[in-house]
Amino acid sequence: MDVTFFIVIFAIGFIGSFLSGMLGVGGSIIKYPMLLYIPPLFGLVAFTAHEVSGISAVQVFFASLAGVWAYRKGGYLNKQLIIYMGGAILIGSLIGSYGSSSLSELAVNVVYGILALIAAIMMFMPKKQVDAMPLNEVTFNKPLAAILAFIVGIGSGIVGAAGGFLLVPIMLTVLYIPTRMTIATSLAVTFISSIGGSVGKLATGQVDYWAAFIMIIASILAAPLGAKAGKKMNTRILQIILAMMIAGTAVKIWFDILM
Repeated sequence: MDVTFFIVIFAIGFIGSFLSGMLGVGGSIIKYPMLLYIPPLFGLVAFTAHEVSGISAVQVFFASLAGVWAYRKGGYLNKQLIIYMGGAILIGSLIGSYGSSSLSELAVNVVYGILALIAAIMMFMPKKQVDAMPLNEVTFNKPLAAILAFIVGIGSGIVGAAGGFLLVPIMLTVLYIPTRMTIATSLAVTFISSIGGSVGKLATGQVDYWAAFIMIIASILAAPLGAKAGKKMNTRILQIILAMMIAGTAVKIWFDILM
């Protein structure tokens, strides 16, 4: 294994997982384009869209697990939300990940671009101010949460993401969940989603094992650090960072698809 390969893949995994823990996403929103575009800049062989989605799916499993562990105390994990959205997204991600092997490279990138665009639009929508609400008084529309999670699961299963970058804006703008609870709970739902995504990608041979292993090591180290940083940051700043990150990724993906 080439040293340059190890350093580049580890750096991508570390940066993405740090942001994953800090913002409550699985990290694929940034790691997908980084894996797609950065390795060739260092003279490495480019990953295919299927390989990128496979690596992302396996890595997100460990990144989200590490993030949830860091948030296990403090009452930020909403168990009802995890059960309703987690069960629905698991089924959806299994369907999406198994079906993705029959899609073309362009189709996988287009699905990713659509998801990123939807997430970007939602992040810039006005949000109901509920951050001051006591965490034990938070309620939500259970059927709506399950339906949206199932839809997100299908799309995210196709691209190897666990859907965290869509779950966060859905929880903030549709279900009206406080920001810190959203970050912690979305990591738990993302973890459940990543189980379905990982199984589907592994079963259909879409995973580069060496790259995935390096990304996993980076995830275990970086995600808890990101979660620790996220607990100390202003919730508005966290929302702005995530919104800009999603919007930038959507622009880049669609520019490459259309050009």
